[in-house]
Amino acid sequence: MTFEEFIMQARAINASDIHLTVGAPTVARVNGELVKFGDLTDVIVNRTIRSTLSAEQEKLLTEGHDIDFCFELGNGARQRVNVFRQGGRLAACIRLLNDKIPTLEELKMPPALAELAQKRRGLILVTGPTGSGKSTTLAAIIDNINKRRACHIITIEDPVEYRYTQDKATIHQREIGRDVPSFSYALRSALREDPDVILVGEMRDFETISLAMTAAETGHLVLATLHTSSAAQTIDRIIDACPVDAQEQVRAQLANMIQGVIAQNLIPTADGKDRVAALEIMLGTDAIKNLIRVNKIPQITSTMQSSTRQGMCTLNDSLAKLYKKEVISYETALEYSSDRAELEKTLSSMAGF
Repeated sequence: MTFEEFIMQARAINASDIHLTVGAPTVARVNGELVKFGDLTDVIVNRTIRSTLSAEQEKLLTEGHDIDFCFELGNGARQRVNVFRQGGRLAACIRLLNDKIPTLEELKMPPALAELAQKRRGLILVTGPTGSGKSTTLAAIIDNINKRRACHIITIEDPVEYRYTQDKATIHQREIGRDVPSFSYALRSALREDPDVILVGEMRDFETISLAMTAAETGHLVLATLHTSSAAQTIDRIIDACPVDAQEQVRAQLANMIQGVIAQNLIPTADGKDRVAALEIMLGTDAIKNLIRVNKIPQITSTMQSSTRQGMCTLNDSLAKLYKKEVISYETALEYSSDRAELEKTLSSMAGF
């Protein structure tokens, strides 16, 4: 069996990730759970991992570096790979990306996301834990813009995950380590490259955050990701990542430019056959911006709860809707809730429950 056939078998069982480890069983993540996958010997695992590396990557691995890259199958399907050592042995995690960029409608995203894609300037953040579908949601938003607007889109990614087919937009995709040395370097360059839309794969440090906000402040639409689980936590994380003497300025900048925060998680469905996105959506209304400006971040959630007509929703709102539609189970809804007691009250008050 070739490596490509191995990957296709994993795709056939709807796996999202494969873990290859010399000295341990090969496992795949299916609907969020790890299951044994394949029966590969240590020799084959070692050979398979090394076969994905270039000579330069082999050299970096020997020097003690972890390796991040993407590779394509013959049919165009892309995989994101991280190769590393543990216990002196080789290991790799392979993320199986979608064969094509899904639309927001195919992802069953609410209208608020399509409306955010129509913004001409400001900052949109897609957040969530690893494996929550952030990259796919961002790709769907970017492709939505691509299909509707003649503009210049620059993506800065580590590594490039989805390849866009240019439609109305002109798109340049820059990969960290291959095209540019860092996110901050790429952002500085992007501002001299006449962009309309900039996608930042991840806002990892103060320098990147500062440059991304400057880009948003100077009339560009900037989209980025963070590893946070709620809208309020996202705002706190950005401010806390900045030096104390810069936090007041960052708070004012955020209040001026924030267009929206989409915090998402992938939840197992009730039938155990798939996962569905539970979303928390915060929009940059005057009320939200004022709470950020005066540093009343804890009040953001209650403002979101009272702003459902404007398209906002909390995680509990999303979980309650999914449960009411019988998409997820009662136990699963409570397990993923950030406020279990409040969700229990909401579910018990629903008609018919």
